[in-house]
Amino acid sequence: MSKAIEVFSLFTDFDISLFRSGKHFRLYEKFGSQTVFLDGRQGVYFAVWAPNAKKISVIGNFNGWNPYSHELYVRWDESGIWEGVIFNIGIGEVYKYRIETYSGEILEKADPFSLTMEIPPKTASVVSTTWHQWQDDKWMRDRHERNRLDRPMSVYELHIGSWIRDPYNPDRLLSYREIAEKLVPYVKSLGFTHVEFMPIMEHPYYPSWGYQITGYFAASSRYGTPQELMYLIEQLHKNEIGVILDWVPSHFPGDAHGLYRFDGSALYEHEDIRKGFHPDWKSYIFNYGRNEVRSFLISNAIFWLDRYHIDGLRVDAVASMLYLDYSRNEGEWIPNEFGGRENLEAVYFLKEFNEAVYSNYPDVQTIAEESTSWPGVSKPTYDGGLGFGMKWMMGWMHDTLNYFKEDPIHRKYHHSQLTFSSVYAYHEHFMLPLSHDEVVYGKQSLVNKMSGDEWQKFANLRALYLFMYTFSGTKLIFMGGEFGQTSEWNVNQSLDWHLMVFPPHKGLFEFLKKLNATYKEQPALYEKAFSPEGFEWLELNDADNSVLAYVRKGHDRHNDLVVVLNLTPVVREGYRIGVPSKGNWEVIFNSDELEYFGSGVNIGNIKSDAIHWMNQDNSVSLKLPPLGGVILKLTT
Repeated sequence: MSKAIEVFSLFTDFDISLFRSGKHFRLYEKFGSQTVFLDGRQGVYFAVWAPNAKKISVIGNFNGWNPYSHELYVRWDESGIWEGVIFNIGIGEVYKYRIETYSGEILEKADPFSLTMEIPPKTASVVSTTWHQWQDDKWMRDRHERNRLDRPMSVYELHIGSWIRDPYNPDRLLSYREIAEKLVPYVKSLGFTHVEFMPIMEHPYYPSWGYQITGYFAASSRYGTPQELMYLIEQLHKNEIGVILDWVPSHFPGDAHGLYRFDGSALYEHEDIRKGFHPDWKSYIFNYGRNEVRSFLISNAIFWLDRYHIDGLRVDAVASMLYLDYSRNEGEWIPNEFGGRENLEAVYFLKEFNEAVYSNYPDVQTIAEESTSWPGVSKPTYDGGLGFGMKWMMGWMHDTLNYFKEDPIHRKYHHSQLTFSSVYAYHEHFMLPLSHDEVVYGKQSLVNKMSGDEWQKFANLRALYLFMYTFSGTKLIFMGGEFGQTSEWNVNQSLDWHLMVFPPHKGLFEFLKKLNATYKEQPALYEKAFSPEGFEWLELNDADNSVLAYVRKGHDRHNDLVVVLNLTPVVREGYRIGVPSKGNWEVIFNSDELEYFGSGVNIGNIKSDAIHWMNQDNSVSLKLPPLGGVILKLTT
C-alpha cells in the first residue's frame, strides 16, 4: 500500500450503522472529496462506496493519472467504503476513481458525491466546495408562509440553457450569474411566485434536458460554479420568488464514468434487467431495496434543500417507479412477492423520502409527476399515502388541451372534457401543469395547439389560462407560454424573444401578468385550492353554447368570485348567470381587453336581479366576450 495516502476517516460507527441500514440522509457530509487539515497540513479526504472492488486508487493531474501511487484503504467493517487523505492538493483538483474488480476489469469512475464535474464532454470530478455566504435570511425565515398549501403558487418552468442565450453568440450558454440578471426581473414582472428549473445536476448528454444524470450532487458546470447557482437562487429569494428543482430518482444513464456497474457489479441498479433497465429511456433503474442506495438518494434530496436553499422538489417519472410493468410487455417484468405489479420497494422509498424531507424541512414542498390513478399520492404517509405535498394533474392537462384543439363549432360534443376533472379534482392536492412535455416532439407550441386563425388562437390561449388560474389547484406554465412562442421548444436555442414586439404576443404577456396579479390578490382563488368547498358549479351543462360558470370561494364569503367562460367566437348578449349574493358585481378581470389583443367587448358593472337562476336566489345578465372569460366580484 502506498504511503502517499494517510489513513483517516470522517465516518463514526454510528454513521456506518445508519448508512448500512438505509437511514443516513446526510451522506454528502462524509462521502466524496472533502478538504481537511490534519497536523497542520492541508489535504483532501476521499471516500467512496464500492464493496465489490479489489483495489481503488485516486487518479488525476496531481499524480499524472498514475493508477498505483494513491491507493485508498478499504474499511475493516465490511461497509464497502474505501477512504484516505491525500496531502498537498485542494480545491480545483481534477480526479477520478480507478477501480480494479475481482474479475480483473479496470474502471475509471467519476465520484458519485462530487460537488463539481468537468464541463462535458469531459467527465472527471473536481474537488470543490458548496460554501457560500447566503444573504436570503428573510426569505428563509418567512418561507413557511409562502410555501403553504393555502397560499398562491404559480410556477414558471424553464430550462436554463435554452431560456435565453448570448444574442451575439447564440451557441454560447449564459452563466448562472448572467441568467440571474435577466431571469429575476423578468419573472418578478410577470408575477410568478416560483420558478421550476428542469434538472441542473450534471448530465453528459445535453439533449437529455438534464434527465440523464451522472453527477447527482454536482450543479452543471456548463453554466458555472456552485456559488454562481447559489447567487441565482439567492437573487430569486431576495425578490420573493421560490425555487423548485426537478429531481430524478427514477433512473440513471449507462455512461461508463457514471453510476452504472460502479464497482463491476450492479451496485446502484438491479442485476436483472427485468427490474433494472428502463426500456423507454434506455437507462437503469435504482435498486430501492438496497439500503445504501436509499441513503444515497434521500441524502441527495436533502443536499439540495440544505446546501442550495431549494424550496421544493418536483419528482420526475413517479409512475415509472411505482409499477414493475411500466412500459413493459408480458414476460418482461417480475411481479412483487404478492404477485402484483406494484413496486413495493419504490413505494417504501418514496414514503421514506417524503418523511425525511418534511421532517427536516417542513416549509418546502414535494411534487409528484405521476400520471396514473395511484391512490393517495399527496396524502400523508401516516394516512396510507405516499406523502407528497402535491401531484401534477395530468388528466386535466390532456383533457383541456384536447378541448381547445377542437374547432368551436364542434366543442359542444366535447364539453365534458372541461367539466369531468372536477369529479376527481379533490382526490389529491393537484398542480395544473402546462409543461415542457407538451411543446416538443411534434406536439406544437401551446398557441399553435389552439384552433382558429391568429386572433382566435391567442383568444383561446387566454381563455385556457383564465380557466387554469380560476380552477382548483396550483399552476405551472412552461417558458415561452407566457408570450405565445409559436415554434416548439428547442433545447439547442433560445426562446424567440423577438416575438414580444408583436401585438398578439405582447398582449398575451400583459394578460398573464395581470392574471398572476389577480390570482395573488384574490383569496378565493387559493385559500381552498384543494377543497371542494372552494369550488361550486353554476353552469356546467350548457354544451350548445360552450359556456361554463362557477364560483370560487375562500374563507370569507365576501371574497367569493364568479367566473364565466364563453368558448365560442360569438358574443353572447343577455346571458343570465346565477350569483351567490345580491348587489353590484364588478368585472375585475376580462380576458378580451384590447390591451391583451382582445376584441374589447365592454361589460361594465352589473347589478343583480332577484331572479332565481342556476339554484341561486339572485342572478345577473351578462354580455359574454367571444372566446373569453370574465371574473366577477361583489362590490356592495
